Amino acid sequence: MAKILGLGGIFIRCRDVKAYRNWWSEVMGLDMSDWGTFEWEDIKTSRSMFSPFSDDSDYFSPSEHRVMINLQVEDVHELIERARSGGADIIGEIDVNEYGTFGWFIDPEGYKIELWEAPSAPSK
Repeated sequence: MAKILGLGGIFIRCRDVKAYRNWWSEVMGLDMSDWGTFEWEDIKTSRSMFSPFSDDSDYFSPSEHRVMINLQVEDVHELIERARSGGADIIGEIDVNEYGTFGWFIDPEGYKIELWEAPSAPSK
């Protein structure tokens, strides 16, 4: 039986595509092609998740969108500050736990973005 191999992409409708793409490029450093895509190399510590949430979940709050985007990043603290400097609304405090480091913000289109920095490998 054929199986799903991974996340192919995230597609978002937005009011001003150019401004939205520019914000992600200029503020968050996400280099995109002229038609709006970016690519990354698969790394051993990376993983993609598809995770349905209950309709009454407040995990996406305060965004009213029914989609939240989680991005695996190298430095949550730096990127939260870049998002703040770029005008994003920062949600709560950065959370460091056994699953890694997490930070959240609302992007210019009102989507809640979760930044995830994988936990460091245990020292031997």
